[in-house]
Amino acid sequence: MSRFRPIERVFTGPSPHWVGNGFHVSQYFPRGQGREFFDRFSPFILLDYNAPRYFEGTERMVGIGPHPHRGFETVTFAFAGKVEHGDNQGNHGVIEPGDVQWMTAGSGILHKEYHEKEYAKNGRVFHMIQLWVNLPAKDKMTDPRYQALLAEDMGKLELPDDGGEIIVYAGEVMGVKGPALTFSPMDIFKVTLNKEKEVTLNQPAEYNTGMLVIDGSFQLDEDKTIEAGDFVLFENLPGDILLKGESDQASAVFLSGEPLNEPVVAGGPFVMNTVEQLDQANNDYRNGLFGSHDF
Repeated sequence: MSRFRPIERVFTGPSPHWVGNGFHVSQYFPRGQGREFFDRFSPFILLDYNAPRYFEGTERMVGIGPHPHRGFETVTFAFAGKVEHGDNQGNHGVIEPGDVQWMTAGSGILHKEYHEKEYAKNGRVFHMIQLWVNLPAKDKMTDPRYQALLAEDMGKLELPDDGGEIIVYAGEVMGVKGPALTFSPMDIFKVTLNKEKEVTLNQPAEYNTGMLVIDGSFQLDEDKTIEAGDFVLFENLPGDILLKGESDQASAVFLSGEPLNEPVVAGGPFVMNTVEQLDQANNDYRNGLFGSHDF
């Protein structure tokens, strides 16, 4: 029997589409894999990947205006560029490379996201991930919350022999903890390896685990090459994940979490457990219960 955790599939995202005028994203899931992926990769329910893209400078707002969410969390990772966030709960922040915005929509929130105004005035490369993390049924209607996680707050593990580093956003990896507060157990982290350097990772077999390569290329489990844009989904079986840098520098973001094992009913900006709850979310929004659009 191999000591490596089996790979279920390797896939890339569908053709990119625009979200507003500032995010040119490929939706790896669910659009790229089908709605059954809600169950297969719980608690992670959506991944939009804005691969590195050059934007011309402009005086206009670049992004997406006020829009609602309920029942889950939006997590935005900045690798290149600056994203500004504002919501009708009074939260505001700007993330730069290495930072993360973690917004809990909970019972309902309106927010907007855009390229930071001064940054948008000049030509720039933009590189981001937005991840949606489902909330357990008992926490669907929790109060909204905003976490601004700065690069200097992240858990950081320097790998031996100038091998690279692991940045921990949430959970714990090799004894290093991330700063994010989560509603269910999960480990979210970024691995960066220098050429010919290796690291062995091991996530709980019951956790749904996958990785998105965002830079360069790796050798995976001694015999597979994975490159920027590849998403690797692992089977729920025990085993090591062995990575070796093939390019001068290679980076991947790992998503690994305990599945919620609860029904998912999603429609547009709302993710609930029943059709009735989804209908209620739409009615509440139409009736102004999410609050003011003026923020």
